[in-house]
Amino acid sequence: MGVRPPADNSDEPDVIEFGIAALDARLSDVDIEYPATTREVRDAAGHIAVPFDASGHSMTVAEALDETNAAEFDNEQELLNHLHPIFERKREATRNSILSQLRALVPF
Repeated sequence: MGVRPPADNSDEPDVIEFGIAALDARLSDVDIEYPATTREVRDAAGHIAVPFDASGHSMTVAEALDETNAAEFDNEQELLNHLHPIFERKREATRNSILSQLRALVPF
């Protein structure tokens, strides 16, 4: 997923990536040979923090892997498919928090 940032600074990126889009971009910098076990993915990419919403809340790949039942991934797309619902649940939980709702009421 992605959200366009405010247009006040042209040096900023056009889109803020979060969730699976951000994970996909970060995995391109990591050398993982598929099929890969959960442990192999954790060893290679577990330390990577991935934002799961436009506000910058994040979780590591290792934390996301802890919430999946998969033991092995045949390819990167399968890894992304297993982790997608985890990032979505975190995004929804954060969006529905009272603090997030109060922030939405403030115009700045």
